[in-house]
Amino acid sequence: MRFLDQEISPIGMGCWPIGGPMFAGNETVGYANSDDVESVRTIHAALASGITLFDTAPAYGAGRAERLLARALKGRPDALIATKIGVAIDEESKQLLGNEEGPGTVGTAIEASLTRLGRDRIDLLLLHLNSLSVARAEAIFDEVERARIAGNVGAYGWSTDFSVNLSCVAERPGFAAVEHAMNVLLDAPRMQGIVDEYNLNALIRSPLAMGLLSGKYNAQSTMPDTDIRSTSNPRTNYFKDAAGNPEYLQRLDAVRDLLTTGRRSLVQGAVGWLWARGQTNIPIPGIRTVEQLEDIAEALSFGPLPASVMGEIETVIERSPAEAIDRAR
Repeated sequence: MRFLDQEISPIGMGCWPIGGPMFAGNETVGYANSDDVESVRTIHAALASGITLFDTAPAYGAGRAERLLARALKGRPDALIATKIGVAIDEESKQLLGNEEGPGTVGTAIEASLTRLGRDRIDLLLLHLNSLSVARAEAIFDEVERARIAGNVGAYGWSTDFSVNLSCVAERPGFAAVEHAMNVLLDAPRMQGIVDEYNLNALIRSPLAMGLLSGKYNAQSTMPDTDIRSTSNPRTNYFKDAAGNPEYLQRLDAVRDLLTTGRRSLVQGAVGWLWARGQTNIPIPGIRTVEQLEDIAEALSFGPLPASVMGEIETVIERSPAEAIDRAR
């Protein structure tokens, strides 16, 4: 796959889980059980498997994930890093301090990420404010464009689930990608249509439904209270009361056998569904361990799900427009 003028494997490593603990006030918004040594080993395993795209953000561990990438990717200028702006952090307390919506914060935020990443250019810079108004986003992108012209940013995009947001900014000169949520349990057809219309890449977050599509969790599973999946955060609808959400588990049961066609694992089938769904889709599953990485990377040997399987999935899965992550204002 061609991405940012470079040939890459059509999958990236999401780095939210390796960031570890982080908080918004008293609420946990990170993942449990991260380990720095294992995180570095996992990044190295990703490189060994041919995965060279890493998606991170200052918010992930309040700077910790960016610093881990700097350590693990030292001497690997071929590795591409996507990071984000829009959320203020305090590294010492691991706090997310709130949104940074003013264009005057852009330059400082870029410099801070470059320092943490140990690089002189950010390959892809994404606006991390999902529902920001287009007018405010445009002012931020004007500053990002100046940074692109200056050479501090290679390209930019928006992490948003609102298709109208994307359609309003997709033709900007340095705009290259959108990051949006989608998986076999929750489609995003309107967003995918705009991606195709403007010939963009789509970095797909939540491709494994925050781990539910690993098959490891059920309605009796209990997430630790230090894990965001134990909270009522809107991103965690795949989990309910710290366990697998029965509604999504029912959808998973309906497609389980189809996803594992051709001896794929459940994870590999979920990734293959996304590749079959769109030729420029790049799943960026959150990965915390080498074991998880190896299962996901093996999807490359299987490729997209066959068209016949894709069609059959749509006949058995129940989709509700009201629940779609593909939003419009």
